[in-house]
Amino acid sequence: MARAAGMRCKELVELVTEYLEERLSAVDRARFDRHLLGCGPCRRYLEQMRTTIRTLGALSPGAVEPAARDRLLSIFRDWKQESPGPG
Repeated sequence: MARAAGMRCKELVELVTEYLEERLSAVDRARFDRHLLGCGPCRRYLEQMRTTIRTLGALSPGAVEPAARDRLLSIFRDWKQESPGPG
């Protein structure tokens, strides 16, 4: 099914991981890039994600207390279960 030519901010947020991992199709990558050209908030969001990845990548495995790690993982799991599917 073909996607509309434009991209909404919500779709960009949903695709940001695939974008950063270079797993988007050429069509979706072009749509993503076009959206970024005209959307300052999404450009800032993308930069925040890149900064987060760089920062977390610099942490050593023992840098986060086990209790804090377990709590963060629990929050993430709960959020993923509550997130609505595509639609």
